[in-house]
Amino acid sequence: MFGARWNGSGRGFGAGGACILVVLGACVERARIVFREPPDGVGPVTVIDRPSQDTTVAAGPGFTVTGYSRDGDGVDTLYFETEGGVSSFPPLIGGSDSVRFGLPLTTLNQSGQTITVRVFGVDRLGNRGDTALRRVTVQ
Repeated sequence: MFGARWNGSGRGFGAGGACILVVLGACVERARIVFREPPDGVGPVTVIDRPSQDTTVAAGPGFTVTGYSRDGDGVDTLYFETEGGVSSFPPLIGGSDSVRFGLPLTTLNQSGQTITVRVFGVDRLGNRGDTALRRVTVQ
């Protein structure tokens, strides 16, 4: 087996076997080369995917607005603004290239209100992205 011999002592292979194990161990711990693209100078792209458009919901159970923000330079912080209704949200600290969010809106006793939700992100370099906007009318 690759020039290694059993030494008959029950202790395994001789020096040749040890070299093979060292080589295999080195391959397992090898670092991968990562090529990062240069900064693009553009802020995160933020999308509200639920609801996919302005919508009307019944008062009562809560309604969750979901989406994500993505930037190759890394999403540092997501900011949420609400107008109308009673829900408000603190900024969300990112930490990776893509961040998902879910905003539970209170709709109980909010009949007749239109809640406007605005979300935008700032990347790790300080570039602000466009604002995603959705209007939720409560019946």
